[in-house]
Amino acid sequence: MIRDSLAGGGLPINLRLILVSGKTKEFLFSPNDSAADIAKHVYENWPMDWEEEQVSSPNILRLIYQGRFLHGNVTLGGQRNREKTGESNCCVIL
Repeated sequence: MIRDSLAGGGLPINLRLILVSGKTKEFLFSPNDSAADIAKHVYENWPMDWEEEQVSSPNILRLIYQGRFLHGNVTLGGQRNREKTGESNCCVIL
């Protein structure tokens, strides 16, 4: 994700994904990455220690970022209000 889409500019977003179970994993994304891109990337790179919570499709994943549900074409950059490099942002996965 980050390697493909940072060419257009913008600081990478360090996104800490949190499952309902409390397990976490950090990923780097571009501000241009959409909710659909993120769900697909997470699904394709599902952490080994999340095996018990594995889903059957990326379409099942629901992302809550800065208090809002993200879906479809909505990008992280369109929702972001923090501009510090290296700052972690949390996203809950339902």
